[in-house]
Amino acid sequence: MKRAEKEDLVTHLKGVFTDAGVVVVAHYSGLTVAQMTVLRARMAEAGGNVKVTKNRLAKLALDGTAVAGIADHFTGPTAIAYSEDPVAAPRIAAAFAKENEQFVILGGAMGETLLDQNGVKALAELPSLDELRGKLVGMISTPATRIAGVLQAPAGQLARVMGAKAAQGEEAA
Repeated sequence: MKRAEKEDLVTHLKGVFTDAGVVVVAHYSGLTVAQMTVLRARMAEAGGNVKVTKNRLAKLALDGTAVAGIADHFTGPTAIAYSEDPVAAPRIAAAFAKENEQFVILGGAMGETLLDQNGVKALAELPSLDELRGKLVGMISTPATRIAGVLQAPAGQLARVMGAKAAQGEEAA
């Protein structure tokens, strides 16, 4: 790799470490190319990315960032998974680690918070941002539908009573 390419990679990684919602660091030793392709596809589907990193360059990129504490994880064959959604990358990485023993989650960072293995797994169990939004909209719209039902009920009863009175009037005539 040429010096300019290394500088570009360090700049890119620094951007990932500062801008991503979450970064998961893992060892991937023993995974086949096909398995890594599956992981990348799943991560892309969830809105994330997987990048195999050069440890020395990753440590240079981490220097001076709020998450520089995860630099200790960069030993051996290391990959990072990252996404804007703080749940997407941990969820995909944790599911993939369950299926493949060779993929070992070491830790990560969410914003400025450093995470260990258990922290990443705890994030993986949370509902995604879209699921939370759906639940929130459901909670907000439920009272509105109840109010609409309550408001419509008296009008419906009044219409039924008037219809019954009209029917009685026709029978009497």
